[in-house]
Amino acid sequence: MSTSTTASVSTHILDTSVGRPAEGVAVQLSARSGRETDWQALGGSATDADGRCKDLPALPEGTTHVRLDFAVEPYFEKKQADAQQDAPANRDSGAVFFPEVAITFAVKPGEHYHVPLLLNPFGYSVYRGS
Repeated sequence: MSTSTTASVSTHILDTSVGRPAEGVAVQLSARSGRETDWQALGGSATDADGRCKDLPALPEGTTHVRLDFAVEPYFEKKQADAQQDAPANRDSGAVFFPEVAITFAVKPGEHYHVPLLLNPFGYSVYRGS
C-alpha cells in the first residue's frame, strides 16, 4: 500500500505462449533512492496460480527507482520438461533464451505501480498497469 511518503508495487505474469498465468516464478524486489545510489535488495515472492505476487515487500521512504527481477528460467525448464513428458517425440533440447527478466522503473511517493510482465519463450513486454 502506498502512503503520502512511499510508493507501492505489484506485478503479475501472463505466459502469452499458452494464454495463462505463469505460476511459481520467483520475483525479487530492489530499490534505490537516486540514480547514483546502490540497489538495496528488499526481498521477494513467487507468483501464485493467478500469476500474481501479492506479498512483495514495502518500499522504503525516499525510493526513486525500483527493480523487479523475474527468474523465468526455472519456469520455462519445467514447461519444457512437462512438454517432453507429454510428447517425447517433440523434444526441444534448446536452452532457455531469457533466463531472467529485469525491469527497472522510476516511482513517486503516494503512487501505486502495477507492472505486468507478458512473457513467452522468445520475448517479453511490460507496461504500467492499473
